[in-house]
Amino acid sequence: MSWLNYHHLLYFWTVARSGSIAKASQELHLAQPTISAQLKLLEESLGHKLLERQGRRLVLTDVGRTVLRYADDIFRLGNELKNAIHGLPSGQLRVAVGVTDVVPKLVAERLLQPAFDAFPNIHITCREGSLPQLLASLALHELDVVLADTPSSEPVSIRSFNHLLGTCGLSFFAAPRLAHLARGFPRSLEGAPLLLPSEVSSLRRALTAWFDSQDIHPRVVGDFDDSALLEAFGQRGHGVFAAPSIIEAEVCRQFNVSVLGRTEDIETGFYAISVERRLRHPAVVAIAESARAQLFG
Repeated sequence: MSWLNYHHLLYFWTVARSGSIAKASQELHLAQPTISAQLKLLEESLGHKLLERQGRRLVLTDVGRTVLRYADDIFRLGNELKNAIHGLPSGQLRVAVGVTDVVPKLVAERLLQPAFDAFPNIHITCREGSLPQLLASLALHELDVVLADTPSSEPVSIRSFNHLLGTCGLSFFAAPRLAHLARGFPRSLEGAPLLLPSEVSSLRRALTAWFDSQDIHPRVVGDFDDSALLEAFGQRGHGVFAAPSIIEAEVCRQFNVSVLGRTEDIETGFYAISVERRLRHPAVVAIAESARAQLFG
């Protein structure tokens, strides 16, 4: 039995992810003919074509897609092995999590807490950014999972799977000087100052549609990429703001605000996005199971 050449597999994996031999040659610092020759050797050893040319593009064959799935797992495990032996105490579980910048920090903390509960010696690395940025890191196996308020709908070159953690309604909050808006909610929001998440947020789109459906026209005084900054402005009384109802108590306590009202008409969802069809990392499994059974249960 001949052994699989993992150097050849790496070249194939890089070409498949980057979309071309030219881009792969830049990433691997190898000449294009060298990569082409190694790909041919891999195909010969497996007895199947893995890539075929359609016009100017290289596309995966059916066998190529199967090999890519295995290669994803192989190099993810390789990255875990490298991290496990460099600078981490023996036996310490490591997980790298990406959190999109529009996810409220209190929601992210509630989602991640079960990992600490299940593995007291865990080492969690958190990175924040836009969904496309984090998905790129996920594809490179720099992250184990991405937590987002919207499912991935990126191009198929970024292979990912969406795992719904749960959904909930929305609560509206305000500092004491705007607490009178609780009377007559939601009509009381007509002309009221409003703080909104950025336009790329699914919550922003849902809020806009809801206000339109209610024929309510608040006065938008600010929009924010960062949810923590939005909440800080809300704490100062600059406007009404909304957050998922599952963190209602924490928002009131932390920002000294009160609830003006709630709606179930706006449903906010949260997702764990991974390169695996089925979640495998034990910390990520703990996060997903706890979210479904307790946080959103």
